[in-house]
Amino acid sequence: MNFEELKEFLDFKADQYNNPNFIESDPIQIPHKYKIKEDIEISGFLASTIAWGNRKMIINSATKMMDALGNNPYDFVMNAKKEQIDTIDNIVHRTFNSVDFRFFIQSLRNIYENHEGLEKVFSSNAALNLQNRISNFKKVFFEINHPIRTTKHISDPLKGSSSKRLNMYLRWLSRKDNKGVDFGIWESISPSELSCPLDVHSGNVARSLGILKRKQNDQKAVQELDETLRKFDPEDPVKYDFALFGLGVFEGVK
Repeated sequence: MNFEELKEFLDFKADQYNNPNFIESDPIQIPHKYKIKEDIEISGFLASTIAWGNRKMIINSATKMMDALGNNPYDFVMNAKKEQIDTIDNIVHRTFNSVDFRFFIQSLRNIYENHEGLEKVFSSNAALNLQNRISNFKKVFFEINHPIRTTKHISDPLKGSSSKRLNMYLRWLSRKDNKGVDFGIWESISPSELSCPLDVHSGNVARSLGILKRKQNDQKAVQELDETLRKFDPEDPVKYDFALFGLGVFEGVK
């Protein structure tokens, strides 16, 4: 396919999968349970943090996390007593466990009390590109005393990571979507800045379509894919995440 044919194909596929039906089988359903901005961004952050592996397991694990927070994420983060946090011990999703979860609660409280919330941390230093701001977010997230084991659960694109889960989270919160999937409640981050959440499915499909050459799913591959997707749509490049993911997961393209 030439450029125009490929753009037309990907536009069609993005439109096909970017609809409310997508929510039913995706971890984005977790923040869709909430209406308050802070509840959406906290529940979305926690759900996206564990978004690797089987999607049903991800959704089940994220639901347990919300149950542990009394299904009032922001209120729990800000007001739970130390004893309430310390008694949480039933959270396990692959390598993420209750030790990590308890620290996440503490760090989120620090972010809302001392940094004006998640959106502010990700949107600070606007002169930097978004991947640099993701790296800065990790520094803020672990600025308080923390278990060393927990640092692996927040990626750093400046160390070569594709940061798939954080890029997906930023898509959820920042992308303006008239289809009802992504929230678009973070006005301070432009959808044009967003990077595609690169994983095994989207990477394989992108390679099969000839829009990604690099073999590893790392930060260099993200940059390569971004460059092409921004040519297709400079204002909303990550809408093509729906196309690449849908082709890989639902249509079995490899």
